[in-house]
Amino acid sequence: MNKMKRRLSSSSRPLPFVKKFSLKEIKRATDEFSMILETSPRGIIYKARFPDGQVARVKQLRSTERGTNTFYKKVQLLGRLHHRHLVKLQGFAEGVNRLLRSDIVFRFLVFDHMENGSLKEYLHDPLRTPLNWRTRLQIAIDVAAALLSDVGFSDSDLNHATEPNTRSPTDHIDQGNRDLVFQFGVLVLELITGQSLGEEDEVVHWVQESEFACSMHKMVDADLGDSYDSKELKSLLIVARLCTRMGNEISIPQILRYLQGKVEPSIL
Repeated sequence: MNKMKRRLSSSSRPLPFVKKFSLKEIKRATDEFSMILETSPRGIIYKARFPDGQVARVKQLRSTERGTNTFYKKVQLLGRLHHRHLVKLQGFAEGVNRLLRSDIVFRFLVFDHMENGSLKEYLHDPLRTPLNWRTRLQIAIDVAAALLSDVGFSDSDLNHATEPNTRSPTDHIDQGNRDLVFQFGVLVLELITGQSLGEEDEVVHWVQESEFACSMHKMVDADLGDSYDSKELKSLLIVARLCTRMGNEISIPQILRYLQGKVEPSIL
């Protein structure tokens, strides 16, 4: 236990852009972790109300999901992202629950609460007007652009022949960036299918199959009907395929330039 405390203390340096909350603050704001909004294999999301009136969404990460250093890199990364399609990270919390007398580290991310609803709610709420294909495609491009400008991945040339060139020796992509790219791929699949997906969802595995293009039209959100461009759909699926591939070696700049070269000029 003392070793765990020392490790947490050594890594608990101030981080720019975000606030560090205590576990006690998170516990109080979520009413003893009773205000659950969503549960999934990737974690639990709570609604939180802080004493200053701030309303937020708090995501509890799985205890085995990340080491301390990787977690702090993720916090730094998310704290720099500012875009209308990305929920802003307000802060984080990390620590050991002394009452449990174990080495389990509890980690939380504190995000803005969106009164008008998140992208997920627009995709899955039957009472909302479905997003059309142009809007979904624009969201994918805008989010890629936001990640490029705020995170600063290394750039490289793009092979427009079939798929983005994923083996450029100039690209250095650490695990934190791979995780971000993977999540972008999941976002693209959610925009296409209208489904809420997890890392191990069958749709994520489906897009890795060699014959995925033969069945791609069956995976399109029924709310879209036939109102989408087949070539653009295939381009988005190629991006999702590369992003969610194990050990992906594709960067956000490659994704953005690939999409910009494949979609209709009217959307750019």
